[in-house]
Amino acid sequence: MKKIAFPLIVAAMGLVASAAHAAPASNGGVLTINGQLTANTCTVSGNGQGTNFTVTLPTLAASALSAAGATAGSTGFNIALTACTPSTGNVHTFWEYGSNTLADGNLLNNGTATKVEVQLVDYNGTRKVLDVSKADGAQNAQNVAITSGAASLQYAAQYVSPAGGATAGTVTTNVTYSMIYQ
Repeated sequence: MKKIAFPLIVAAMGLVASAAHAAPASNGGVLTINGQLTANTCTVSGNGQGTNFTVTLPTLAASALSAAGATAGSTGFNIALTACTPSTGNVHTFWEYGSNTLADGNLLNNGTATKVEVQLVDYNGTRKVLDVSKADGAQNAQNVAITSGAASLQYAAQYVSPAGGATAGTVTTNVTYSMIYQ
């Protein structure tokens, strides 16, 4: 084994040496990476179920979603924050882009019903439909004050049929979220 590895290492070293003396690539650019670390922490619980939680929409007739743009079955849920450090500030939820994110800002149905998606609505202040296809700060997520180390963020999930004509079947999806402290 050692005799075979040695010539490969020497050959690789020769390639590295010649690459170091090669002309620079003509196509390239600069990658800038920015980030931020925060001292904020809170204990997070969605609907009292912990950080990973489930919202169950009501069983409805598919005919409730027969018209284009129809919504139905709005079901509220909350994300409760406790033991926040620091005990004041603001927070909002960032719904992360993922495999279930659709271009229209809704969530893909992975169940058997067709022509139906799931839509999230922010109820922190005024009712605003969330667009989970957008970047943080552009989703319509509203800030909530952290007071005495706690906050409660109010949301709803609902069926939506952008094209209308939803068919009977199951509806299931998921989305990852992050708490953004300010």
